[in-house]
Amino acid sequence: MKRLCILTLAVLASCGKDLPQEPDPRAPYGEIGHGMIELGEKLEDPYAVENIEKALRNLYPVKSERTDIHPTDLYVRFLPRTGEDLEALRENGLYLLDHPMDYRIVKEGDWYRDPEVEDGAITWQYAVVDRNFTFPEGIVHQVLQKCYISEHDPATRAADGIDWEAVERESYRITGNGDMLLPQTKAEPQAPQGRITMTDPLFCEGKPVGVSGVMVACNVFTKICVTHTDRDGYYSMDKTFTSDPRYRLVFQNSKGFSVGINLILIPASVSTLGKGGPGGIDYNITEADDAALMRRTAVNNAAYDYYSRCTPSDLGITPPPGDIRIWIIPFLECSSAPMLHHGAGLDHRLIKEYAQEFAPVLEMFLPDITIGTKLSGSFADIYEFTVHELSHASHFTNVCSSDTSWWTAFITYIISSYIRDRHTPYGHGDSEGAGHCAVGEMWAFFLGSSIYKDRYGGGMPQYPDYMWFRPEILGYLYERGTSRQEIFRALKPEVKSVDGLQKALTQLYPEREELIADTFARYGR
Repeated sequence: MKRLCILTLAVLASCGKDLPQEPDPRAPYGEIGHGMIELGEKLEDPYAVENIEKALRNLYPVKSERTDIHPTDLYVRFLPRTGEDLEALRENGLYLLDHPMDYRIVKEGDWYRDPEVEDGAITWQYAVVDRNFTFPEGIVHQVLQKCYISEHDPATRAADGIDWEAVERESYRITGNGDMLLPQTKAEPQAPQGRITMTDPLFCEGKPVGVSGVMVACNVFTKICVTHTDRDGYYSMDKTFTSDPRYRLVFQNSKGFSVGINLILIPASVSTLGKGGPGGIDYNITEADDAALMRRTAVNNAAYDYYSRCTPSDLGITPPPGDIRIWIIPFLECSSAPMLHHGAGLDHRLIKEYAQEFAPVLEMFLPDITIGTKLSGSFADIYEFTVHELSHASHFTNVCSSDTSWWTAFITYIISSYIRDRHTPYGHGDSEGAGHCAVGEMWAFFLGSSIYKDRYGGGMPQYPDYMWFRPEILGYLYERGTSRQEIFRALKPEVKSVDGLQKALTQLYPEREELIADTFARYGR
């Protein structure tokens, strides 16, 4: 279902080496790592209640007798058994880490797996929850520690004469973590804020633009901040730090979609950027950047752009359903919109042959969209593929409000054709489900191409001969005044063929009957 080789792929030459520059104080330090995180020794958490109590007694021996320290948070770990369990935790608003927070990180990565968890199972998920958190029934959990985070305690805002930042620093010292603290003369405690950007050489004159709606997370031990960037990539946290936090981008977007997954059982991909100052970091992602981070960013921004445009004043079409799961599969050339998480069915054997080593994960987490990036070397390529698949997801909302059989017939035809002959992934239009394919692909190629044109310029493409369903029909109607919203209205559940689409358009717009008939006749079937 991917847009295949319609535009010539350009290889962008990288710039020559710049002269040495002073380190950017707003940049994270350390390298982005992939593979499994390597843990070092276990550390004593300065935010444990008993350590905060001891630090308070050291600094305020008299006042500590009149000051009760109650836990504000619980450091816990969960052992979900299924994708539904993970989803339930996420719906409770939890930010989950797949590795413990009180160990030294020897080597960065983007995932961790507890060696005691059996193969094929989801690993332990770590979180910090409110002390009154209601634990979901049926999900194994362990409370590892009671924590005290002063920002979570209303009493610390009273005029009690206690310098809680000093207490925190003392707790670091007595737990053997004093080397993590920044010198007091260097800066006051700061709340991280900054901007995450990307540079697409073909968009906005190659100037950095915001990475929109992505989750930014940082922590030191069990003190965690999580927020989302705004449209322009700016973020601001609500806690202060006296040491350098570890920063991560979590591709779980404020628009409701998530971008994953790498063979690791997590709901959204994570890119660790490294440690940075307590005042926050700025980070710009380019096509020459870490490949996984670049792909995730490209899909994120393409999807954010698409969702933002699904309004009555712009595209005028229905956005995809909520909680879309988008997966990036680097070894595949093709992309697809199986909409499995939203109820479409697909035979197990087809899943296994199509997704190969990803099949077990796919069947557990049921993606809605897969983006194959084997042939994608630029932000523009990935933008094109992503908006094409999201066009399918909008179509899904029209034809599958209560019955997903339309989509099951469609995706079964697509995947079967791809497996049978990868050089003609849309088949030849002569087997069951071909009519569904024709309508679905005419729409997605047309809408995706027009959105791509809006962003990058140029004209509507000339489609190759193997596209027997002729997307040019809708492009021709669009260029002659039929809006994208008007075409979308014709995508009804009963429209399962090119003839059916022509009939639906004619019924909706009888005043354009001649134009519609001439256009369909001009391009043939």
